[in-house]
Amino acid sequence: MATDVRIRTWFAGVLALALLCVAPVVHAGDPASGQRIVEKWCSQCHAQTGAETNADRGPTYEQIASREGRDERYIRAFLDRDHFPMTTYRLFDHEKDDVAAFIASLRRR
Repeated sequence: MATDVRIRTWFAGVLALALLCVAPVVHAGDPASGQRIVEKWCSQCHAQTGAETNADRGPTYEQIASREGRDERYIRAFLDRDHFPMTTYRLFDHEKDDVAAFIASLRRR
């Protein structure tokens, strides 16, 4: 009986460890890193704050963040898709998390 309990406990531990190994890694976005990324790659078409009125430029990050429904989750999903005429930059997943966190941090309260 004691052996059965030890085997079950061992098996439960191995199963828990295996689940941790295959579970997706969740990266909480770092807004400071996201700001550096957008300054490097996106600043030709987007400004950080204010109201962009030039039709040849994209909206400011602040304008994007202030739109209804544009929370961090929405922005992150947006970054996974191509959007013409927006230039497609191939960012790593953690960089997309950081950019989404940065833009969402600009949302006016």
